[in-house]
Amino acid sequence: MAQDHGSERPGKLPRSLYERELYRLQTELVKLQEWVRAEGVRLTVVFEGRDAAGKGSTIKRVAERLNPRVTRIVALPRPTERERTQWYFQRYTGHLPAAGEIVLFDRSWYNRAGVEKVMGFCTAAEHRRFLRQCPVFERMLVEDGILLRKYWFSVSDHVQEQRFQSRLADPTRRWKLSPMDLESLTRWEAYSRAKDEMFVHTDVPESPWYVVESDDKRRARLNMIAHLLSTVPYEAVPPPVLTLPPRPPGTGYRRPPRSLQTYVPDHAAGLHG
Repeated sequence: MAQDHGSERPGKLPRSLYERELYRLQTELVKLQEWVRAEGVRLTVVFEGRDAAGKGSTIKRVAERLNPRVTRIVALPRPTERERTQWYFQRYTGHLPAAGEIVLFDRSWYNRAGVEKVMGFCTAAEHRRFLRQCPVFERMLVEDGILLRKYWFSVSDHVQEQRFQSRLADPTRRWKLSPMDLESLTRWEAYSRAKDEMFVHTDVPESPWYVVESDDKRRARLNMIAHLLSTVPYEAVPPPVLTLPPRPPGTGYRRPPRSLQTYVPDHAAGLHG
């Protein structure tokens, strides 16, 4: 069966090393965020790849220490009937960042080049039009000053299947599996051909694709974040000087009796190690 990448892969990254480096990189992401806000930068990051390739978990690590008022995750549902009649890119333009914002697209307009193409949700003419228009659309974004970064998460077929099996066995993650995800197992080569054709048309100098090897999720997260940081010329913004004011003396306030309020039961008290 065809695979996305070569057979020689480094070993799994130790957790202690991963967590230490992730914290360092997330600290740099906070610096990046403050620079984006201070300078009025618009940063858009597109996450694409096969199902179970690790896009969602990477996005989580990128955003978890950032200010949600500055950094937004955009994961659009299937288009409505009205949206299907619009210019294809129209439903995405409203989610692009304004000055001082970062937008992380958990899948994006590239749905048309992947799942819509493979599953027959668009016509051949609509697919060809997308491949013509997409580089033009992205050049317009870049020319207008938006920083655009596109990451493709590449996972091998056997690792994807292992992750699907793991999700099936985990009741907290089973929601991540849909009939569409399972269909991707039987259409591996069709998705490979669609991705290759997409790269031919949209891997352009103004908005290149960056491929992230993601059989090892820890390594993939660190590599993607480190690369993103290396491509943006951010600088540390001096934080405002803050000091805690002294607490003023009491003025006679008395808390109402606890019996007047309804408390959450102490579930934790019944737990035993």
